[in-house]
Amino acid sequence: MAIVIIRTGIIYFALLLAMRLMGKRQLGEMELSEFVVASLIADLAAHPLQDVGIPMANGLVPILTLFCFEVLIAGASMKSIRLRTLLFGGPSILVSHGVIDQKQMHADRFTADELMQELRKQGMFDLSEVEYAILETDGRLNIIPYPAHLPPTAEQLGVNAEDGGYPLIVISEGRVLTKNLKSLGRDSSWLRDELKKKGQDDPKNVYLMTVNQRGQSYLAEKEGQT
Repeated sequence: MAIVIIRTGIIYFALLLAMRLMGKRQLGEMELSEFVVASLIADLAAHPLQDVGIPMANGLVPILTLFCFEVLIAGASMKSIRLRTLLFGGPSILVSHGVIDQKQMHADRFTADELMQELRKQGMFDLSEVEYAILETDGRLNIIPYPAHLPPTAEQLGVNAEDGGYPLIVISEGRVLTKNLKSLGRDSSWLRDELKKKGQDDPKNVYLMTVNQRGQSYLAEKEGQT
């Protein structure tokens, strides 16, 4: 049992390190090569865990090799547009000026139902309002409405929109994050006063509290608290 636990820990941290080194983008929508690598790594990692008779190297070496291939391919594709196009393809315009390109839809195996589903996900319900719909290489569909159907900006409305800055978490599940509080130029005394304004006297009763650069705060109490 101890051997199984140790082997599992080694494989786990090896995979964690490999995925961390490949970058955050691999954790989101994956390109074709990234999907292949992720699938192979999952299969390779499973064998040494299922059979303790298989040497650990039989799992770690292929994982390391795949990691090296992915890094090399990613680096080469960044420098070569042709290689990037060959490996990942290019974006496809499925809708242009409100007109569906049915040939391109068929080529990408994208159905009308899927198109409407993606439109609804992005808050669009009428195809006549869509100027462009572009299928990206990672499988996401980006919708560009006609300018007349875009929400107005504060500049267009003539409104002076104040920037409150990026809100930082100062209390997370009852724990005060002193580092974030200091980076905002605030201290524990300010935090106590702010909690009192919101009807709280103990950070332990707070599930989440955020504060931006202007001192504007949001507070959510823990469930069951009064």
